[in-house]
Amino acid sequence: MVSVDTLEDNKAFAEKEHADFPLLADPGKQVANAYGVIPAGRPLASRWTFYIGPDGRILDIDKKVAPATAGQDCVAKLLELKVPPAKR
Repeated sequence: MVSVDTLEDNKAFAEKEHADFPLLADPGKQVANAYGVIPAGRPLASRWTFYIGPDGRILDIDKKVAPATAGQDCVAKLLELKVPPAKR
């Protein structure tokens, strides 16, 4: 996950939500701009999900993320893309 919030804000979010995934703090918005998720005239990034293959290619982009179902939507898309489950 990439957020344009500060490292401190991301750390607080991760602790509050018990996040068990990496978060990248991008307050300078370099990554967000590189991925084109900051619309002209808006200070915040759009909430998009990029599905990136092991070779680094973008396999799909979800530009209509619904926060309430984002986790389930990600699982469904990964299954559709035939991405093998992570080994734990």
